[in-house]
Amino acid sequence: IHYFPRPMAHQPFHGSVPDDRLYCPRHDMWVQALDSGEVLIGATGFGIFLAGEIIAFTAKPKGAEVAIGKGLGTVECRKTVLAVHAPISFILLEGNEAAEERPALVNQQPYAAGWMVRARPTDWETEKAGLLDAAAYRQHILKVEPEARFD
Repeated sequence: IHYFPRPMAHQPFHGSVPDDRLYCPRHDMWVQALDSGEVLIGATGFGIFLAGEIIAFTAKPKGAEVAIGKGLGTVECRKTVLAVHAPISFILLEGNEAAEERPALVNQQPYAAGWMVRARPTDWETEKAGLLDAAAYRQHILKVEPEARFD
């Protein structure tokens, strides 16, 4: 017996866009500035929604110098392996080992335990101007996904 699943009806995005960080609409990544001058970087809930469930994540090695738009690591989704593009230029201080060991964290808690890298920005003052605040990122999502709903 062959079972052919019926195509699922499109489910619009439903998730959060926290106000305490900046967003890269081009790569659907977020950047959170820390008091230490360092940043946390991760994939947005919307980016994960578009890519599909992440089943593996690997960050570049500690000390890697990553230019804006270049790969900071890779994610494996059900259908493909994707480069994770850096929303800003930085020196990688650490990849999130917990997320590498349990990629479900990236899917379930993209803005908390599922962050991807901790880094030291190399051109923060210039590059942060190219990022969006949460309200502008929500507008970006609505252009792509008009039926999106936010928590």
